[in-house]
Amino acid sequence: MRTGVVTRAEPFPEARRPAYRLWIDFGPFGVKRSSAQITHHYRVEDLVGRQVVAVVNFPPKQIGPFVSEVLVLGAWDEAGEVILLHPDRAVTPGARIG
Repeated sequence: MRTGVVTRAEPFPEARRPAYRLWIDFGPFGVKRSSAQITHHYRVEDLVGRQVVAVVNFPPKQIGPFVSEVLVLGAWDEAGEVILLHPDRAVTPGARIG
C-alpha cells in the first residue's frame, strides 16, 4: 500500500455502477489509473489534489474500456457508500503504508 495524489478525475459513464476514473501520482512509482465507486460522497473537482491510499501491487483489471491499475482504499459508511482513506498529514507521494 502506498500514498498517492489524485492528478486527474473524470466521470466513468461506461461503468456498471456510478464511478470515476482517477489518475494518481505515486511519485517514484509513476502515475497509475484506478476506477473508484465514490460518486456518492465526492465530486470530480474535489478529488484533484487529494491524497489517497491504494494497493499498488494487484494485477491490472479491465473495467469496460478502462484498465484499473491500483485499488484505492476506503471504508463503507452506514449506507454502504465508500469514504476514502487518506493520511491526516501531507506525506510524499509513494510513501509506504506501515
